[in-house]
Amino acid sequence: MLPANRRSITIKTADGLNLIGEVATPIGIRTASILCLHPLPTAGGMMDSHILKKAGNRLPAMAGIEIIRFNTRGTTSEAGTSDGHFGEGVAEKFDVEAAINYCFSEVKVEKLWVLGWSFGTDLALKYARDSRIQGLILLSPPLRTSDKSDLEFWAKDGRSITALIPEHDDYLKPVEAAEAFKVVPEITLINVDEAKHLWVGEPAVYRVLTEIVNLIAPQKLPLPTEI
Repeated sequence: MLPANRRSITIKTADGLNLIGEVATPIGIRTASILCLHPLPTAGGMMDSHILKKAGNRLPAMAGIEIIRFNTRGTTSEAGTSDGHFGEGVAEKFDVEAAINYCFSEVKVEKLWVLGWSFGTDLALKYARDSRIQGLILLSPPLRTSDKSDLEFWAKDGRSITALIPEHDDYLKPVEAAEAFKVVPEITLINVDEAKHLWVGEPAVYRVLTEIVNLIAPQKLPLPTEI
């Protein structure tokens, strides 16, 4: 864990739930902010899922990128459990919208990107449509609950979408992803050789963090491998 200003947060949803989270803000200049949407909670996904936690541990110091993480309804991490129960990717609409509003009203973000991983990519495609967002970063999108109409929204919207597609993904491999995302001509698909859905291993983590920084703060590359 590298130096940053870290603080616990509580996000209040429109349907009355309290969601727990954490903000990690750079000690120096903040180049941008990322709101993280975690993998499927019924399969162990949470705000501390390893890529998201490592982003929070490293990117504020390495790239000046602020990382905002939170547990969707009913999700548990080391920090505790958010109110409510898993909403099958439907009720989580309230969670995403509340988190985005919190980023602007309380964290006072200036440039906000939304990063979704697996289940979180569906939440991003469906609910992270706020016009104040710079764009989306999708890790291992399964396209499980998002549908063609969601992709058509982003095709018309025109904002930046970058998706990292693992070669050995369990749900959507590169060839399938290319076909599924054809409706969004502006999307940047980055196929990652040897990678798997969960991005296990330090080389996979380094690749993901590098691609994030390349999109948001390319002047901060290459990321150091030792501190």
